[in-house]
Amino acid sequence: MGIKNTIISLSLVCMMVPGFAASAEAKGSADQKVNDRIVADWKFSKEYVKSGSLQVGNLVIEDASQNGNDLELVTVGDPSSEELETIMKWSEEDYDNLADVASIQFDNYKNAPAGRYFKTAEDAPINTETFDNGFTVEAIFKMPDHFNSRLHSWMGILTRQGQAADLNKVEGEKEILSTLSVSSDREIQWTSHPSNLNYNVTNWSRSLHAGEWYHLAVVNDGETTTLTVNGVSDYGESEEVIGMAAIEGKGWNIGASEWGNELDALFAGNLQQIRIADEALSKKEWLVPDARDNQAIEGNNDKIPFLTDKDNYNFLFVPDTQKYSNHNPEILNSQLNWIAKNTKKNNIVMNAFVGDIVDSNSEVQWNRSLEAISYLDKKEIPYIMAAGNHDYASGDPFLTHYGPERFADKEYYLGSSPSGYGSFSVVEAGSYEYLFLIVDMKNLQMDLEWSKNVLDQHKDKPTIIVSHDIIYPLVENNQTVAAQSANGQLIWDELVNKHNQVFMTVNGHYFGITHQVQQNAAGNDVIQMLVNYQNVYRGGNGWLRLVEFDEEKEKLFFRTYSPFVEEMKKKDATYVDFKNLTDSSNHFEMDFDFEKRFTLN
Repeated sequence: MGIKNTIISLSLVCMMVPGFAASAEAKGSADQKVNDRIVADWKFSKEYVKSGSLQVGNLVIEDASQNGNDLELVTVGDPSSEELETIMKWSEEDYDNLADVASIQFDNYKNAPAGRYFKTAEDAPINTETFDNGFTVEAIFKMPDHFNSRLHSWMGILTRQGQAADLNKVEGEKEILSTLSVSSDREIQWTSHPSNLNYNVTNWSRSLHAGEWYHLAVVNDGETTTLTVNGVSDYGESEEVIGMAAIEGKGWNIGASEWGNELDALFAGNLQQIRIADEALSKKEWLVPDARDNQAIEGNNDKIPFLTDKDNYNFLFVPDTQKYSNHNPEILNSQLNWIAKNTKKNNIVMNAFVGDIVDSNSEVQWNRSLEAISYLDKKEIPYIMAAGNHDYASGDPFLTHYGPERFADKEYYLGSSPSGYGSFSVVEAGSYEYLFLIVDMKNLQMDLEWSKNVLDQHKDKPTIIVSHDIIYPLVENNQTVAAQSANGQLIWDELVNKHNQVFMTVNGHYFGITHQVQQNAAGNDVIQMLVNYQNVYRGGNGWLRLVEFDEEKEKLFFRTYSPFVEEMKKKDATYVDFKNLTDSSNHFEMDFDFEKRFTLN
């Protein structure tokens, strides 16, 4: 039997299977239903070239939805620049790595002599669409491998032309009407002026990886907007927003943003497809309904004990909480409620915050942090707090809320630095009294002599230094290692190296997780940890760092756990929702000779 006959026979068999024809018809009907709701569909492959070419600079991309929303290539800057030959080109790269599906690679950068992007045709119907019944904006894209925050920040993927002032908006005069853009930290921002409000409303994503393909969906159901990247919505729903404001005579930019009606940052990276619907599409109707990150985290949901022996004890470190205070207060509440209820059970002797309590100086954010902290105060749970760079503002709000007065009646709290931001506390755990020294990053020099005096007066106490800025992750030979920041080097030289009692430092601030062990001047080990998850899923997904001290086995056990994930309903969980992180940077142990290391005289 020939190949052609085989195909015909298989088709006949399929048609004879009960329900096959009906299911095929149902799928076709479902696809048609989605197609009927598509306003524009731009596929950046040669197959959809309507006319012109990249070389000549007169390329027109056809709207695959057949709704007449064609895209026209725009060249800006010096038309004779040699860079135009490479600033935009066809690429065989795409989301699924299929050679027959292409993308367009943009190599724009700020202050380049020339640049290119697309805009909708003057008579495109989408130019006047206000999406009052909701919308779905999807993009399949990749940022460049060489992403540089100086050259590529706030570059536009999709932007509605015009500014708020053109609609007599009271707030945000020069604000873009609607834009999907990339921040300096590689976060995706969707900000839009809806029809029902006098100001723009913004949705954010986590920080994305350069050089990795993503599927993004911004969905408005007629009431609220969510932004989802590769199947995860990091910061939930917006406030109530209806539609998108539009200005007569204005269209859309693809691969460019605007500010004050002037062209701003052009896109760098690859675009495979952008599709826009005039209603909220369900996840199963998206272009990529099962998108996942290539660099998903390692973890499990096993029951891992935090206290493996009743004589052991824990110190717990709370990574940067800024995204929770700003976007996800339920995560911060979950973390601190768990700490309040489980400190005694797990013999957590001290809870230390590594800084960046809030994202910006907003009374709403400060109050959210205070509400969560109240769980610890009510249960009289010990805690100490370092400030981060996001916590400093005029009027010293950190000191107002978390300064020395807050801790004055806590027995473990023994004093504050001249700036008020530094402090020291002493707690008893196992066979030792431990000193916790908070070293403030901003007032490091002002408080330096005070910090030295605290260490000089407590040479007999094993010490942990907590500061927002000490070590950061550095990639060398495809491996992440720890490096000292400028502040970190000063802390090492002045407070750690010659003070043998300092056996650990902990900080946040930098995106990533890393640790190292260094030898001090006495030849003894000093453990240094960076714990900060704010740039990953949901601003950190509630992960906490616990360190269990086992004096009998001479071991330290390092664990990363999220009470927020453990409390999550199964239907809400995604492929990244693990309560325990299990990779070598988050779950590990160290041999630790307590008696030898803590012989400090």
